[in-house]
Amino acid sequence: MHVFVTGGTGLVGSAVVAELLGHGHTVSVLARSDASALVAEKAGAEAVRGSIADLDVLRAGAERADGVIHLAFSNDFSSAEAVARSVAEESAAIAALGEALVGSDRPFVTVSGTPWVSGRLSTEADPAPTDGPVGGRGRAVTAALELASRGVRSSAVRLPRTVHNEGDGGFAGLLTRIARQTGVSGYPGDGTQRWPAVHALDAAVLFRLALEEAPAGTAWHAVADEGDAVRDIAAVIGRRLGLPVESVAEETFGPLGPIFAADQPSSSVHTREALGWEPKHPSLLEDLENIQA
Repeated sequence: MHVFVTGGTGLVGSAVVAELLGHGHTVSVLARSDASALVAEKAGAEAVRGSIADLDVLRAGAERADGVIHLAFSNDFSSAEAVARSVAEESAAIAALGEALVGSDRPFVTVSGTPWVSGRLSTEADPAPTDGPVGGRGRAVTAALELASRGVRSSAVRLPRTVHNEGDGGFAGLLTRIARQTGVSGYPGDGTQRWPAVHALDAAVLFRLALEEAPAGTAWHAVADEGDAVRDIAAVIGRRLGLPVESVAEETFGPLGPIFAADQPSSSVHTREALGWEPKHPSLLEDLENIQA
């Protein structure tokens, strides 16, 4: 099928585009710059110029495609206001893409985060989080899943706190960047809180499977590591960068501090059983060994 992908040149998106092309699909990629367009075209995809704020471009891309995978998000976590703007922008984009597909029975794969549930691993049956700094993403994706009743084969791939490749990406990548800036490989609280993780190449396989096979209105977990203790993540980062490892104030992590401090392990048992997805690439702690000082 011909697939329209937003966010197709990022860490996850580039892996998804390669996975789709490698399995016989054709791909058009939303590209907001000449550089992004060149990346898309070099990968073998068609570049569609525009950003996720260009709702008419999104609608046109969805209307001419056999399926849509939405991955784009402005990863500006510099302030609470910046995060809120990014969430609002994405929510409008998801709504526009979804409306363009109503009545078509075509697949629409969106992305959100794995939920966190006190005292246990979260599962695919748990609702998406709709509160906190990025709660709006959960509300937007929930609305997309509800399009199943309007003739859209919508599904959601929930990504864990860290999607990594070659030691970079996700929350662990943010920990690394903050460590470089502050000279301390820090973690909030006592560091026993757990973050799930997945390699980008494994996540890409799940996006393809959801596109091809997922029933309408379903959520899936791209979770390979159910939960690594944050102080263990910080320890590898500190060792690779030659920096001390210690607990730091939650405020060190800006508007994401409350999320960083939460214990949020997650399971993908149902996803593996139902879609036959099986992660094969290095774990987070293994992959962080690629960090260069």
